[in-house]
Amino acid sequence: MKCDLCGRENILTFHHLIPRFNHKNKWFKKNFTRDQMNEGIMICKYECHREVHNLISEKELGRNYNTLEKLKAHENVAKYLKFIKKRPGTSAVFETVDV
Repeated sequence: MKCDLCGRENILTFHHLIPRFNHKNKWFKKNFTRDQMNEGIMICKYECHREVHNLISEKELGRNYNTLEKLKAHENVAKYLKFIKKRPGTSAVFETVDV
């Protein structure tokens, strides 16, 4: 499957657009429905997911970058995506060749 963020074939994991860390916070409960808080995207487990959480705090992700479009528009995420799109996905490293 392809990563929703970088578009590369890779091992994917679910990324909550509003991180679960925020789900019990009163501000998030007031401003988002339970369904909205459970929305997410499938992104690279070892690259994109880790990098998103390194670049943006949990609260900032939930408040300001809670859609795929907003996440891609973040200045540092956009720089990262430009860089990572040139690299092969992790799954390419683990492909086996029949002999």
